[in-house]
Amino acid sequence: MLRFATNLARKLTPDAVRPYRYFAALARDRTGQQVIDGPFKGLRYIDRSVGSAYVPKLLGIYERELAAVVEKIIASKPSLIVDVGAAEGYYAVGLASRLPDTQMIAFEMEASGRTAIAEMAAANNVTDQVTILATCEPEGLNAVLDGKSGAVVIMDVEGYESVLLDPAKVPALATATFLLELHEFAVPGITEIIAQRFEKTHDLQHIWAEDRSRADFPWRTTVTSLLPGSYIDGAVSEMRPPRMSWYYARPKG
Repeated sequence: MLRFATNLARKLTPDAVRPYRYFAALARDRTGQQVIDGPFKGLRYIDRSVGSAYVPKLLGIYERELAAVVEKIIASKPSLIVDVGAAEGYYAVGLASRLPDTQMIAFEMEASGRTAIAEMAAANNVTDQVTILATCEPEGLNAVLDGKSGAVVIMDVEGYESVLLDPAKVPALATATFLLELHEFAVPGITEIIAQRFEKTHDLQHIWAEDRSRADFPWRTTVTSLLPGSYIDGAVSEMRPPRMSWYYARPKG
């Protein structure tokens, strides 16, 4: 009976007053559903994320360890950026909005993600810039990169980087810059594997994730004052299993 009552209460409780939903609703309301800081400040956002944290994106603190690298990529004005594992389009649409002359190719295997990318692109008037594709395999990645000098690859594929970031299968990577999220928990040793694969062709910068805390959430309400601080910590976290890291790799010379 108690379990039945608990489940019924959950069903009858509006999403907006559940703690994990409350923070998202509050962020949407206070930001006007636009990113308020970081490299993509002013980006119009949709009402959800796909497979990743939502509130940090609206706050502009999502993967903030990479902000300086993102600015370097923007300053280089590449003719092509390929985003593999694009989710709802945080990077693909965000970079398109900063680089109006750059072609964007967004690979996303989830249909919900592809729909979201299209919505984001339309909301930011970059639909003509962003090509949305489904599953990425080595042959397809090589095809879109081949002959594109100075291209940039952004990749977050939950361990499948072990297959895709292989210069033997994708020789066009030799002249591409890439920003890769490493998934050591999914493929133990992948950090060293990637380093060995590209040690002759690229200079690699290893970047580690930093902690988030309740201090990163800028608004306080009656509800937030009543909730344990750990709920606010959770709202700004990126929901990652262990501490994550990235490689920013640029071709030598």
